[in-house]
Amino acid sequence: MPKLPIDPASLIDTSHYPLGSPHDTRYQKSLTVTRTQLERDGCAVIPDFLSPLGLSWLLTEAEERRKSAYFSAITKTNVYFSADDASLAEDHPQRIFLERTNGFITSDCYDDSSASRVLYNWQALINFIQDCLGKDQLYIYEDPVSNMIVNVLTPGSQFNWHFDTNEFTITMLLKSAVRGGHFEYVPNLRNANDECYEDVRAVLCGDTQQVTRLNLTPGDLQLFLGRFSLHRVTKNTGLSDRLLLIMSFAEKPGMIGSVERTRELYGKVTKRHLEAQAQRVRADKLMD
Repeated sequence: MPKLPIDPASLIDTSHYPLGSPHDTRYQKSLTVTRTQLERDGCAVIPDFLSPLGLSWLLTEAEERRKSAYFSAITKTNVYFSADDASLAEDHPQRIFLERTNGFITSDCYDDSSASRVLYNWQALINFIQDCLGKDQLYIYEDPVSNMIVNVLTPGSQFNWHFDTNEFTITMLLKSAVRGGHFEYVPNLRNANDECYEDVRAVLCGDTQQVTRLNLTPGDLQLFLGRFSLHRVTKNTGLSDRLLLIMSFAEKPGMIGSVERTRELYGKVTKRHLEAQAQRVRADKLMD
């Protein structure tokens, strides 16, 4: 690995994506393509976003921390990561529990000097994501456990249908599954004013009409509106891990995951989670 300090630009293929030069025609072309995909599909893929050095470095960091991944003892969850509610009908989405057996390398496993953290905090990257999404201001998702994580899909595991807490997520595939481990989603299945339970239930009961599958390769960057689009990763039927770096952003400062969801997914909560529970900073009133 190169010597510290880390130049975040070296982690990106700046010959195609000059993140520090917003007036460059290559930058503008990337924005146009990405915005078109987001508007049409609720998701966009920027191929080969990471440089060979960046991919190698971020993958090495993830593999070095692999033994620290948390795998929950709770292997069935609903799409909101909430408790069952017996007052609802049996086929209500909140009462449909599906298998979730993936693990996570949590944010606190990375210190500020790690390449992954340096890239996440890089203002040029944040500006690029803002521009792609057409937002005036984005904030680092402040959850101290889950703002930057690695989704670990071991052989035989899967991540069931769910929604995200934060509005915007970018992912970088570090290592693909040899077989299986496909990202699938239903764009904009709910909105800020409506949970759209009927539509959610249809997907959970096997309706695939609106389901889209993405073919990602290591080094690709994916932008995704995960709070509104139902999504999952199918079972890894290969013999090695699938590793996905996830970086989260929000439109409001101070957003932190709920105590229940954080404890279930990551096996720990902090004082900040307990303090934030009463305030619950969100841009909408949807279930987490």
